[in-house]
Amino acid sequence: MKDILSEIIAHKRKEVAAQKERLPLSALEKRLGVVNIPFYSLKRALENSKPGIIAEFKRRSPSKGWLFRAADPGKPGQAAKDVARAYASAGASALSVLTDEKYFGGTMDDLQQATAEVGIPVMRKEFIVDEYQLFEAKLCGASAVLLIAAAITKEECKRFTALARQLQLEALLELHDEREADYIGPLNSLVGINNRNLGSFVTDLQKSFRMAALLPKEAVWVSESGISNAGAVKELRDAGYRGFLIGEHFMQSGDPGQSLKEFIAQVNTQ
Repeated sequence: MKDILSEIIAHKRKEVAAQKERLPLSALEKRLGVVNIPFYSLKRALENSKPGIIAEFKRRSPSKGWLFRAADPGKPGQAAKDVARAYASAGASALSVLTDEKYFGGTMDDLQQATAEVGIPVMRKEFIVDEYQLFEAKLCGASAVLLIAAAITKEECKRFTALARQLQLEALLELHDEREADYIGPLNSLVGINNRNLGSFVTDLQKSFRMAALLPKEAVWVSESGISNAGAVKELRDAGYRGFLIGEHFMQSGDPGQSLKEFIAQVNTQ
């Protein structure tokens, strides 16, 4: 597959600019000042959970197409609501909700439906390129956001992380290779390794093991993508990871909640 990361980022910048025209940042700030939004710590949830599963709601991907079509066209957020409830009941430590529409089929409504349904941390998984998206995430009830090092500069990473903290959002900093390790700053207490190459979409679980030595001991480490069995979770946990972001494995099953329940039962026997 061609390298599409730059294409995604370019489109995202245009998308955010258009949204800011429709609804200025000042309007989001005003809304945020009059609402009380619950916060659930992703870091604490992972520290206190043996399975440590961040279960992801993901409709489709550029490499595999549609993963989950069970949605009422008239109620686009209903599928997210149902899956979020099922994930929480099955024992997920936290949820991740993809909100990119063009490439992953997600929506902000998915995020809002999920956060309204559960009392556990929900992370907005998105290509964050602008502060505006952090305000959007908070207003939709998210407790965390994903910051992808490959999508932003080091200065933006530092700025977005600081703003996220001000908004009572935790930031999971996602790295893809050793060259990105210097993105980690003192405020980055959650660091993820994405085993999937964002350009080629090739997955290599060994990436998490190779990069473990570069991660700060005081941070909570998260391994993302390519995890499909309980044995891998045990090996990653032994290497120091406390969080495991899994989406496709559950979404492709046809019954994400039941798939997660069975997976956690296997993890607990390791």
